[in-house]
Amino acid sequence: MKTHIRRTGDGRWEGVPVSAYKPGGTHFAGITRQLLFDGGEGLGCQLRYFEIEPGGHSSLERHRHVHAIMVIRGEGRVLVGDRVLDLATHDLVRVPPLTWHQFRAGEGEPFGFLCMVDCGRDTPERPDAGVLAELRRDPAVADFIRV
Repeated sequence: MKTHIRRTGDGRWEGVPVSAYKPGGTHFAGITRQLLFDGGEGLGCQLRYFEIEPGGHSSLERHRHVHAIMVIRGEGRVLVGDRVLDLATHDLVRVPPLTWHQFRAGEGEPFGFLCMVDCGRDTPERPDAGVLAELRRDPAVADFIRV
């Protein structure tokens, strides 16, 4: 296991492939994923880097596991539960278990963030029509979410 991986550019690291955010699907736009650390040797978590192109967004979803996020590039916004928050470089976000969340990039530049999660985690749950209707009761959330 490597002890040092050099940064090769904005949001890029030596020998770390840039992958599709999720295989298939139409519930996200303009987002890539990189797996930086994948547990092992006593590390029970993964550290991933996500980058969203201007105007793009992640899935609207929730899980039983927690996410710990640090923005390292650009500015964007996030839905956490029923709150839409503005994010800038070095901001931290905690997404509690079973909390609806979605990330969106601003229009001017890529939005990149580190995301730490347990190695053993559950499959994302997508909202059904009833959940969407409930989320959309708040005009700010309705304006924010993309599905």
